Amino acid sequence: MRKEYKLTDEELEQFLNASKPVPYIIVGGRGPRSPQEKANIIWQSLGEKYGFKYMTAKSVPGKSQEYFTAEAKEGEG
Repeated sequence: MRKEYKLTDEELEQFLNASKPVPYIIVGGRGPRSPQEKANIIWQSLGEKYGFKYMTAKSVPGKSQEYFTAEAKEGEG
């Protein structure tokens, strides 16, 4: 079942910072994590914290960016 959630100001700030491009030089053949990779890590930690399946998170049409819905994990929510 889908449930609506709201990011805290700090959580929203984490996403906004994760999406900022950063200048870098590749050393050792590996660049930094992409904004998408960083966002996925944040979603995963929020899913563990709030009890939802992080890959199911979607924005809520008509609401501000801190609102989203996601499927609750079994036995939660």
